[in-house]
Amino acid sequence: MRKITVSGKDEYEILIKSGILGSCGEHIRKVTSASRALIISDTNVFPIYGQTVVASLEQNGFKVASHIFPAGEASKNLATVEGMIKALCENELSRNDIVVALGGGVTGDMAGFASAIYLRGINFVGIPTTLLSQVDSSVGGKTGCDLTFGKNLIGAFHNPKLVLIDPETIKTLPTRYKNDGMGEIVKYALIKSEELYNTLLNCKNIDDILTDVIYTCVDIKRQVVENDFTEKGERMLLNFGHTLAHAIEKYENFCGLAHGEAVGVGMLCITKTSEKCGETEVGTAEKIEKLLNKFSLPTTFSGKTEELVNIMLYDKKRRGDSINLVLCEKVGKSYVKPFPISKLGSFFVEGK
Repeated sequence: MRKITVSGKDEYEILIKSGILGSCGEHIRKVTSASRALIISDTNVFPIYGQTVVASLEQNGFKVASHIFPAGEASKNLATVEGMIKALCENELSRNDIVVALGGGVTGDMAGFASAIYLRGINFVGIPTTLLSQVDSSVGGKTGCDLTFGKNLIGAFHNPKLVLIDPETIKTLPTRYKNDGMGEIVKYALIKSEELYNTLLNCKNIDDILTDVIYTCVDIKRQVVENDFTEKGERMLLNFGHTLAHAIEKYENFCGLAHGEAVGVGMLCITKTSEKCGETEVGTAEKIEKLLNKFSLPTTFSGKTEELVNIMLYDKKRRGDSINLVLCEKVGKSYVKPFPISKLGSFFVEGK
């Protein structure tokens, strides 16, 4: 088993081990004296892994209930969060009890948010079951949901008590969503690790090194989050490609490109333009495109730039009349650059 400790506010551990799902109750019991546990999951994940988690929790003395919501980004809204809170009330969870978020990023974000606001905050444990959530959204304490104006516009910073990552769950993912997770993995390589980029580029079979790759990405995020928990500076780097990606997802009403796919497009688009502007080493965009192609990720998007820019106006990184864009200086090195809102449209037109 591999372990990463996230220090700082509300220190917690991330455990990575194939098969850890079957012993999740034992590990959760070590971090809580709770008597009740509410599993929050979706209609895709719970039928596959729900009973395994229920059995392990019950074996370790928890009284277990579950709340299942319809799978998909379209469910990531306040109405679904309200349903979670009602389930917490109906099952009489107290401040001493615990939520278990079983699923991908949508589940983790909303279950974490419900935990943050129920009784002004109770504990939760993350059990991410998608590659994307294992390498990214389950770590760092960002929780929340979408609004009609855009993605992740409401939420709270609320750390889990524990994160359990079982790489075996990736085997049940459709190929598209495994590739989708690779979009975030590519991001980590571009913003922080040329070594990871070369590993990804040269590997013949990603499955052979996936556990190591997950560990590397989580550890990169651990370092960034410890330095900047509430995203005042360095943590913004984790949003490379996300400003455009979130706009694309909203523009397509969350029914088009998946998150990691949109992130890949966003990273490539912004880097094509930043190369032309002299902000990025020439050839970097080509290197990004090579990795995206290797993992069957899209490299173009449809949509009217004017409409996408209007959506970007609600981005969390906006500061008055400017927005903080994350740019890649070269593979493995990135930085944040304030950019005038008035020039945003022409900037992204160049990259498209």
